Amino acid sequence: MTKEIKNVIVRSSDTIIADAIGMTALIVMLFAALSLPNIF
Repeated sequence: MTKEIKNVIVRSSDTIIADAIGMTALIVMLFAALSLPNIF
């Protein structure tokens, strides 16, 4: 199982950074949308 995970990480190393940035952007947008009712 750990070999498979390592292989996936090695094969997709080009897109891991882009995926992490996208995931961070989604989390930021979620928190922004949830805090909008508190502003108004």
